[in-house]
Amino acid sequence: MRSARRQALPTLQNGGPFNRTRHNRRMTLPLHRASFRQLMLVAFLLIAALLASASLHGLFTLERLISQSRDGAERAVQATAGVQILAERSVAMERAARQYLVLDDPVLHDRFDAATSEASGALDRLQTNQLPASLAADWRAAAADIAAKLPGTRSTAHRRDEQLTEIFRELAAINSDIAEHMQLVMRSRNDDLRAELEAGRLQLGRQVLGAIAIAVVMALAFGVWLSRPLKRLESAIEGLGANRLDKPIEIRGPADVRRLGRSLDALRIRLGELDADKARFLRHVSHELKTPLSALREGVALLEDGVTGDLSASQREVARILRQNTCTLQSQIENLLRFNAAVFEARELQRRRVEMGALLQRVIDEQRLQAQARQLRIGVAGGPVWAEVDPDKLATALGNLLSNAIRFSPEGGTIEFELSQHDGVVRIQIADGGPGIAPADRDRVFEPFYRGERQPRDAARGSGIGLSIVREYTAAHGGHIELLPDGPGATFGIHLPILSRTEP
Repeated sequence: MRSARRQALPTLQNGGPFNRTRHNRRMTLPLHRASFRQLMLVAFLLIAALLASASLHGLFTLERLISQSRDGAERAVQATAGVQILAERSVAMERAARQYLVLDDPVLHDRFDAATSEASGALDRLQTNQLPASLAADWRAAAADIAAKLPGTRSTAHRRDEQLTEIFRELAAINSDIAEHMQLVMRSRNDDLRAELEAGRLQLGRQVLGAIAIAVVMALAFGVWLSRPLKRLESAIEGLGANRLDKPIEIRGPADVRRLGRSLDALRIRLGELDADKARFLRHVSHELKTPLSALREGVALLEDGVTGDLSASQREVARILRQNTCTLQSQIENLLRFNAAVFEARELQRRRVEMGALLQRVIDEQRLQAQARQLRIGVAGGPVWAEVDPDKLATALGNLLSNAIRFSPEGGTIEFELSQHDGVVRIQIADGGPGIAPADRDRVFEPFYRGERQPRDAARGSGIGLSIVREYTAAHGGHIELLPDGPGATFGIHLPILSRTEP
């Protein structure tokens, strides 16, 4: 690992900032040409390669430690066997030497020489297992001294036997020292191996944890990086759904996501063209219908006034029905034009900083006569709240809500406005004491030209576009309106995610 780092260091040092920039540029272009699926595959492969490299490194470390443990065990067995052979051959040497002193048989001398040779071989093997040369030299010196004392006459046999006894006692002590030293060597090896195993385990654990942490960071980084285009796509689709067609759609990211962004932008342009065609169609159709309707109303008025002659009772009833349906049709055409104009104007906001309480008071003052006619009390709670809005369009939306509340509230009732702000969102709530919205109408109350089943008896039937205009103007400000379940009457809440402050 250290040599690999030393070899990698000059490469990094020779690269320099310019080379790194050039390399980053070379890497950026393929990323932009790659598709979202290819980038996801690359991300998974990188994470898998990281985890695989950590696993392989751990496997190699484990194999190395197992090999060292096996080698240590083999050397321990060899050392134990060498000590045992040395002790056995020493006993055989002593037996052969004493028998030779008594019997003076050359065969016994050969047995002594063979045992000495086998013991010397075991001693050589022990020296390869870290037996100190001094102990081996002492043992060989003792063996040589024994061999030197064996030849002699029978008259000196007793003296030589006493000398051999002393030398064999020294040889036994040397064997004990060798056995004790080899035990210390094996214990030291076991301690070293245990320490290395523990160090390897800790290193492997750190590597695995590091690989997991890096994999998690890479997964989060790739997830955030690849999710940004999806968030832009989601925002673009929401903009199309909210009919915000004036802002071009440009999605950066993988090639297939950018192609999808261009398709969405083409769809935005097409929707804008269709919307403009629809507006032109409505204007043209409405204009074409208003002229014959005016002529029809004039004709019916002339018939009712008796200009063309007196009418019978049944003829007057037919003329009255014609006049009523003509007025209804003209009112519906005007409502259609007004709603279409409101949808078009909602795209162009003239924002300025407004205190919402003052704006509400202005809306209330404009409809104060209608409220007084029904003896209604209108209250405003909360504030002051400041926001950047289009005051005229927002006043129109609030005026439609107040007009509906006045129409549906019983005489002598109360209408309550409530202003609040939280986390940069302005909230305007209006509640009346009327019959409320029927459960079957709650999901369709904001649809254009939809009129619910609960209508006031003493008021003209509405056109069904007031709440639709409120929704269009609220959406144009980036907010939304909802029908709340609170109260016995109808409660609406407008949420505007616009910068607001409590001080001017």
